[in-house]
Amino acid sequence: MPDSKQEITEIKMRLDKLESRLNFLYRSLGITAREAPAWQASPMLLELVRKGDTIAAIRAFREETGASLKDAKEFIESLPI
Repeated sequence: MPDSKQEITEIKMRLDKLESRLNFLYRSLGITAREAPAWQASPMLLELVRKGDTIAAIRAFREETGASLKDAKEFIESLPI
């Protein structure tokens, strides 16, 4: 039987990825905050930005969302950190 804490951690990580992708789509489609829930960066992205590792944050965002380099850079730089 798998470790339940590990399983919960994996599910949370998958959920973070899905939320990141969905929120990127909202932004790409120009959906306003009124029309969609407010976007929240994943804890991993926020931590990378706090550490000043913008390149790693951009890379992680692109891997999570499939965003272009330009879109990922603009998004990461728009985070209020």
